Amino acid sequence: MRLQDLPDVEFLDTDTKTIKNSIITIAEGILGRKLARADPLRLFLNSLALIIIQQRVAFNHAFKMNLLAYTEGDAMDHIGNFIGCDRIEATAATTTVQVTLSDVQNRVVIVPAGTRVATDDNVVFSIEKDIDVPIGSQTATGRAFCQQKGTIGNGYDINTVKNIVDNVPYVAEIINITATEGGAERESDEAYRERIHEAPEKFPTTGPTGAYAYYAKQASSNIVDVAVESPEPGKVVVYPLLVGGELPGDEILALVKETINADDVRPLTDYVTVSKPSTLPYAVNIVYYISRTDKADQLAIKQKVEQAVVDYVVWQKSKLGRDVNRTELYYRIRAAGAKRVEIISPTSDTVVNNHQVAIASATNVTYGGLEDE
Repeated sequence: MRLQDLPDVEFLDTDTKTIKNSIITIAEGILGRKLARADPLRLFLNSLALIIIQQRVAFNHAFKMNLLAYTEGDAMDHIGNFIGCDRIEATAATTTVQVTLSDVQNRVVIVPAGTRVATDDNVVFSIEKDIDVPIGSQTATGRAFCQQKGTIGNGYDINTVKNIVDNVPYVAEIINITATEGGAERESDEAYRERIHEAPEKFPTTGPTGAYAYYAKQASSNIVDVAVESPEPGKVVVYPLLVGGELPGDEILALVKETINADDVRPLTDYVTVSKPSTLPYAVNIVYYISRTDKADQLAIKQKVEQAVVDYVVWQKSKLGRDVNRTELYYRIRAAGAKRVEIISPTSDTVVNNHQVAIASATNVTYGGLEDE
């Protein structure tokens, strides 16, 4: 059962009227008399009832922290730890760098781990392990990671991590040959809650779809969705999708591949590859109208409609295999306050395969004017 489908629970009644009446009834029974509204004892008992209600609210909150649907913060970490599903901490962006010597040497040139290279805006990357440039060669490659964890190191294109901070003899250039990516903030409560809910999928060792999806998500908190397919027996293809519908680059793909090919994760007989999801482009072109009775609010409605379309585009690409849905677009625009909507494109709903993501190639929102009801 999905967490959102679980019924709401309250462990203790916190209704003010019920608790006050209960206390007064018990007191009147013990005293053998009625307590008038202005009776000092009644006023005292009412103030006592408020303390009891506050405590019951606190107890309800504490009890709910033991349930996955309600828990948050450190309490969630304890629940996850109980089943071996720890929260993903912040990670640093990585990239592949190429070392180029000033000339071919007759000895191995070692660029030591920790050698720093920076971008023009002073985001510093450090070489992860010693890079050995062999005799007779002028270049070698290795990995480097951002010295600051989080998303700050993401998004630097090829040839932008190039300013050598720590000079190494014979080295003329160190430059990134892949875009930097993989940096992520500490996993959010909602993402962590979903992974804990999926964690039992990891217990089987026969390679179920859910297990591969679970371990792929564990590679980075930037991964929001995963598709797993087996095109033929013994072969598995994993397709990760990043937050906001972004496609993974080489660094993320390598990280996921490393994670799910670990000896204690991958079944011995499975050959696993990791690939980018394919994209299904579509265009959004709408004309909307506002009721004349809402003329005074038309500026606010216009802004809400524009935002609704932006939110729809993000929603559409935030999950693999999510069909292009005109009804969802229509609903969001109407909910934003539009009286009528003409959806020119997409012209129809489109089925999206499990390893595909629908991404808007163009967005055009036109205000058609005011209309009578």
